[in-house]
Amino acid sequence: MSGRITELFNNNVFTDAEMKARLPKKVYNEVKACKLDKGSADIVAQAVRDWAIEKGATHFTHVFEPLTMLTAEKHDSFVSLPDEDGKVMMDFTGKELCESEPDGSSFPSGGIRDTSRARSYTSWDMTSPIYVKEDAIGTILCIPAAFCSYTGEALDAKTPLLRSMDAVSEQGVRLLRLLGNTTSTKVTAGVGPEQEYFIVDRDKYLQRDDLVFTGRTLFGAPAPKGQELDDQYFGVIPERVGSFMKELNEELWRFGITAKTQHNEVAPGQHEVAPIFSVTNVAADSNLLLMDTLKKVATRHGLVCLLHEKPFAGVNGSGKHNNWSLSTDDGINLFKPSKKPETDTRFQLVVGCVMKAVKKHALLLRTAASNPGNDHRLGANEAPPAIISIFLGDQIGGVVDQIIEKGYADSSIPAGMLDLGVKECPAVDKDPTDRNRTSPFAFTGNRFEFRMVASSCNVAEPNIVLNAMMAEAFSDAADAIEAKLREGKHTDVAIREVTAEFIRENKDIYFNGNGYTDEWVAEAERRGLPNVKTWVDSIKSVTEPTTVEMYEKFHILTKRELEARAEVFYETYSKTLNIEAGTMIDMVTKKIIPAVIKYENNLAASVNTIKSAYAAANISTQEGMLHEIAELLGETYKALKKLSDVHAKAVAMEGKEQAFYYKDVVKEAMDELRAPVDKLEVLVERKVWPMPTYGDLLFEI
Repeated sequence: MSGRITELFNNNVFTDAEMKARLPKKVYNEVKACKLDKGSADIVAQAVRDWAIEKGATHFTHVFEPLTMLTAEKHDSFVSLPDEDGKVMMDFTGKELCESEPDGSSFPSGGIRDTSRARSYTSWDMTSPIYVKEDAIGTILCIPAAFCSYTGEALDAKTPLLRSMDAVSEQGVRLLRLLGNTTSTKVTAGVGPEQEYFIVDRDKYLQRDDLVFTGRTLFGAPAPKGQELDDQYFGVIPERVGSFMKELNEELWRFGITAKTQHNEVAPGQHEVAPIFSVTNVAADSNLLLMDTLKKVATRHGLVCLLHEKPFAGVNGSGKHNNWSLSTDDGINLFKPSKKPETDTRFQLVVGCVMKAVKKHALLLRTAASNPGNDHRLGANEAPPAIISIFLGDQIGGVVDQIIEKGYADSSIPAGMLDLGVKECPAVDKDPTDRNRTSPFAFTGNRFEFRMVASSCNVAEPNIVLNAMMAEAFSDAADAIEAKLREGKHTDVAIREVTAEFIRENKDIYFNGNGYTDEWVAEAERRGLPNVKTWVDSIKSVTEPTTVEMYEKFHILTKRELEARAEVFYETYSKTLNIEAGTMIDMVTKKIIPAVIKYENNLAASVNTIKSAYAAANISTQEGMLHEIAELLGETYKALKKLSDVHAKAVAMEGKEQAFYYKDVVKEAMDELRAPVDKLEVLVERKVWPMPTYGDLLFEI
């Protein structure tokens, strides 16, 4: 199989090796330096076209990331005007490679674009690999791109992500120079996103309008078995799912996506795939392509991949663990301590910067990691709580504790070996720190794992914030050190004092305990840490002065662009809840109530039949069930009317007011409607119930 992997890997990617082989050295160097003139662009386009046509491509597209949080693409064929002999020409120019012009008014823009002003542009991201995608429609040349309006304002996630990467690099190098580093010229943000998902049977999926329209079950009683035995996690992968995973891996390897880990997750029907680290913009592009590939490959196997954060109530939901690192171009991982972290002043200062950044922008991180679906997941005993805190572990936490207490550290817990006491098994390397899966932002040895991120989220969004806030913290640290140097202090003293100040001033964000306890909720409140239960309540962070100041200082987003994004987020929340409420009303009206009435009539007929045959028969069971069903049906109808009324009111509203009405009023009415319906599901005969149950969906694969 290893030979098979090497055959497949990067097979559909215009790799660096392909560029070197097909481009003149001067043009190749221009691409790598992201400095391309028109003549060189035409040369690159011809090489890319020839390679793509050899792969069977007939069309090309810019792949961009509008504020839908999905990818978008418009296909154009290579076909040009025929020559004099009527032979079709296959053309692809440098301009077509570098830019395209989609309709900017048809994507979410928060008012930046209106219908009468539709022009917008995409621009090739030269640092993310070009690839070909083989679909039922044909083979398409795909060019990763940024997306902006006619006025140059960002309408996507890629543009601010690239800007944030430049900012953290510039400020990171600036700080390293003050620390005595004269060799590093760039700091690169890297990410390894772990992707969780559910797999269900396609035929059963198509019988559930809620799954089809919303991605989650709006009704559903718990199955007799859930995840309580802990037998799903890391269990044997079902054969049908295994066949899907095999093809998934092969497809991902063709795209150069380093699919490394696969396993069953905690919930029945839930799984995970994880790649190796890569540069952040490439990782974000790859993750969007991975999510698209998950769905397509699942369909080929008669399955459906669910990426919603909480497709089933009562079992674990899905996240996307964002493993984030910062490394220099000469191989220094800024998040990796030396063997003696108590003397590692650079690492200590970086930790202080992380603490300062997370403390200041906790609410913004909460916003960037979430969407309406994540509200159903966060805070349960399966995912981090909505309270942002940092876990540092025993070793680094111990160093931080010493700095808080006395301004410096002189000891740390060493790593070691763990002897299992079994001669047949070798001793294992023991990390100096355990893991903490209840922490939303956990140090894990050489990176920080941001566990809060939503499974369907574009991973670019949280990484824009992570990079921006670290650029700001690095800048603040550099400013503080320079100020102390101007006071005449020695460099080492200045660094130690700034490190202690950053850690002491932001110590409240540091928490190594159990994030699921009520005691932590109370303690977090005492510390002044935000505990925002819903995404819509956190959106205000996008336009707060601290956010605007940070983004404008490092030229990542303007105030107008941030205001537009906040508006898009409020609209997204409202539209999501609107679809869910409308789907519930439709399902109950057209399917659930008719099915229950049918069963109620059958039960009543059975009572009458027994009475007519034997007047003295004991029919208390049938009559009791009939009464209970009638009561629940009445509750259902009452709740249906309430939801219909408040839903109609919500539709007539706009903007922020509408979003909060959906959260405070419509969502409550949705919960009230679900309650009696789920009870009816338990009582109504299975063959009469109009849709597959949780047991059918989660266990029959």
